[in-house]
Amino acid sequence: MSDSASTTPDRCPCGSGLPYEACCQPAHAGQAPDTPEALMRSRYSAFVLGLADYLLASWHASTRPGSLNLDDSPRWASLQVLDQQQRGDRGQVHFRAMYQAGSGWGFLEERSDFVREGGRWFYVSGDTEEGVLKPGRNDPCPCGSGRKYKACCLR
Repeated sequence: MSDSASTTPDRCPCGSGLPYEACCQPAHAGQAPDTPEALMRSRYSAFVLGLADYLLASWHASTRPGSLNLDDSPRWASLQVLDQQQRGDRGQVHFRAMYQAGSGWGFLEERSDFVREGGRWFYVSGDTEEGVLKPGRNDPCPCGSGRKYKACCLR
């Protein structure tokens, strides 16, 4: 996917329940998120939408890669924020992102570290763990629809 989304989603991909225009789009357009969680949510949405330039710009210079290719990214499906904390100019967000891989489901869980410099938050690094999801027929669908798996994405 190119660095600009071909369609604008109605609901923000970050799972806030808000319209994209009222949630992560302002960050993608250059407005600084005001908390580590808001930055993390905007970065998740950028992964969903293929916005590599935004991901690089919101990555701290000390750990930022020279380039970022999102061509082989999984199909991100939903996000859960498990915990967040902020102390002064440092913050941490613990989240779980679900994705579809072929006919199965997986997750990426991360404790991300953030730092605020010059009034802007930046992603520094994260401790990650990946795994396979095996939802049962009556479990909530990993796509985040709020419906049961059997009535949503079970094929």
